[in-house]
Amino acid sequence: MTIRKLALIAMVATGSAGLALVYPLPTRVFAAGADDEDLTQGVRQMTDVFTLIEQNFADPVSSERAFYEGAIPGMLRTLDPHSNFLDPNEFRDMQRRQRAQYFGVGMEIMLDEGKVEVVRPFPDSPAWNAGLRRGDTVVAVDGHPTDGMDTQDVANMLRGPRSTKVSVTFHRQGGNTPVTVSVTRDAIETKAVDGFWVKPGIAYLDISTFESESVSQEMESVFQTLGESSINGLVLDLRDNPGGLLNEAVAAAGHFLRNGQTVVSHRGRAEEEQVFRAKAKPYGQNYPIVVLVNRRSASASEIVSGALQDHDRAWLLGETTFGKGLVQGQFPLSEGAALLLTIAHYYTPSGRLIQRDYEHRSFFDYYYAGRNDTPNLQDVKATDSGRKVYGGGGITPDEKYDPPKANPFQRKLLSTGVFFHFGSEYFKDRMPMLPATWMPENDTLERFHTFLNEQHVAFDEAEFSTNRQWVSDQIRWELYSRALGRQAADRAAIESDPEVAKAIDSMPKAQALFQQVQRVLARR
Repeated sequence: MTIRKLALIAMVATGSAGLALVYPLPTRVFAAGADDEDLTQGVRQMTDVFTLIEQNFADPVSSERAFYEGAIPGMLRTLDPHSNFLDPNEFRDMQRRQRAQYFGVGMEIMLDEGKVEVVRPFPDSPAWNAGLRRGDTVVAVDGHPTDGMDTQDVANMLRGPRSTKVSVTFHRQGGNTPVTVSVTRDAIETKAVDGFWVKPGIAYLDISTFESESVSQEMESVFQTLGESSINGLVLDLRDNPGGLLNEAVAAAGHFLRNGQTVVSHRGRAEEEQVFRAKAKPYGQNYPIVVLVNRRSASASEIVSGALQDHDRAWLLGETTFGKGLVQGQFPLSEGAALLLTIAHYYTPSGRLIQRDYEHRSFFDYYYAGRNDTPNLQDVKATDSGRKVYGGGGITPDEKYDPPKANPFQRKLLSTGVFFHFGSEYFKDRMPMLPATWMPENDTLERFHTFLNEQHVAFDEAEFSTNRQWVSDQIRWELYSRALGRQAADRAAIESDPEVAKAIDSMPKAQALFQQVQRVLARR
């Protein structure tokens, strides 16, 4: 295997759960430095070590494994938590996600107890139109049994050129024999944006990721459908958004800002400072906004929330965000792989550093351990109206909201996947169908109660009674997902989400902030 130093062609804004190309740059070549002799010696030593391993290790050694899984990731782990190496398959998958389009049948799958299960057929996709639903077990593709296969191998068989056919054999619980359908592959577009009215005059907009190149277009399409001129207040949901493309984050934030306002800047040792500015939209500056964030809101979503907060354009509600503000340059390598290397830091319009500390803890603790959300008093900045904001630890919301924590009964049921299996038992071999206004009734809850006993899930009656409404909400989401699709299920969940209700109640605070900054700007 050879690894060549190639040109830097892109930038990456990544969250804690993914990587994404964000900003194309002109091709550039880096000149040799004064430490080339030391570098040559280091490379020679690494080559010598690998030669000794290859010749003397007890078992045969794969060079790809030694470098792809060992030497290169090990070297990057000495730098920071976000520099990363993508093997050719991972790099191709990242590029496919960025395009948000591929040719296939259009469904997500997972392994459940060794079986390939349908998690979600996309709305109006070939899979949905062929009758495949959440909970169906894919037993064969083009006659090839899926037993022992992982989901990536099955997904590769389902993808293929547009207009070609693929035979999918699936089994639905309660059915006597598997069913085989012929599915015609088509272009599959994955959506990251959804929006609807949560109450008269108040719109809800969810952006689940900035990973694809179509996020800002999707957002504009939602506003056009709603009629943005009719919006009197907006709830912008960035919870669990891991980040993605810088250009899409700039476009999303810029929609709500005045033309030319700074959205974000970045600078580093070898990178000149670059400032990204808003391109305003006609109606995007005319209503108050409440932005929902949590500790899994990262990277590009922090760019958006930080820009709207610094310009006093939105009231932030929720938890302090993840704190990922490192810029990754993308270096393509030979063999179709790529290196994602940190080259700069992101800063909000007020000059706040988004990135939190990672040098004094392990990477595991950085990602998963408890956090100290105390403001960094050494990094104090001011918003446009003069409010104090703090950097160096993610974006701190204007109003803290602690989401309800799952109790032991809830954690037990979620960990067992019992709602997923109940959905399969509920519909059995029937095509899942429900009216749009359906709600779980007492007989459905009693049926679930019996199902828990049949599945040997230990609980007591007091637990079930205390969590009855929560159980009803979970059942509704599961059965809606099968009968009406994931979007309908998610919308139903949002309508009963206490944090969204809190955001609506906080709209007067956003309105007061909106009016305050208008007065400040008018005086200037």
